Amino acid sequence: MLTTMAEPTGGNTLPMPVARVDEHTDLWLFTFRDSAKVLEIEADSRVGVHGQNGGTSCVVIAGRATVVDDRAMIRGIWKPSCKAWFPDGADDPNLVLLHVRGEQAEYWDNTGANNLRYGYQPLSAGLTGTPPETKEGEQHRDVTLAKRARLTGHSFKPNAPLRDSLVNNEIPQ
Repeated sequence: MLTTMAEPTGGNTLPMPVARVDEHTDLWLFTFRDSAKVLEIEADSRVGVHGQNGGTSCVVIAGRATVVDDRAMIRGIWKPSCKAWFPDGADDPNLVLLHVRGEQAEYWDNTGANNLRYGYQPLSAGLTGTPPETKEGEQHRDVTLAKRARLTGHSFKPNAPLRDSLVNNEIPQ
């Protein structure tokens, strides 16, 4: 899901598959140049992207988006399944990329022991009438993306659940 922040409407949220997650954890999405989201991003580059890996993990990224019209890059990340949304293919002159450079991310991980614990706790809470206990840091993490990369000169290397939540939202071949 991509959320734009442009006024006066406060932006829009719409489902958009991720075309590529690059080595810096930047996101690349296809869209049409004449779409409302392009106008919204040109007015206010702040965006949010939500990705989910089934019921096991979820990531929300806040960052900035730019519109990129680079035919070589479009062709380089094009996948045949994209034709469902973009029937004229990678050479469509109206096709552009949205480049989302994440600045902040939050993710939730319900894999392994967390899955058992967080599956059991609501059931237990329903039976006992006490709210489930959540331990900050076990299931949920905040990650600074862009600032860390700028300060250290190194790209952010996401852990497996965070990266899987992004990559599993990529457009399939």
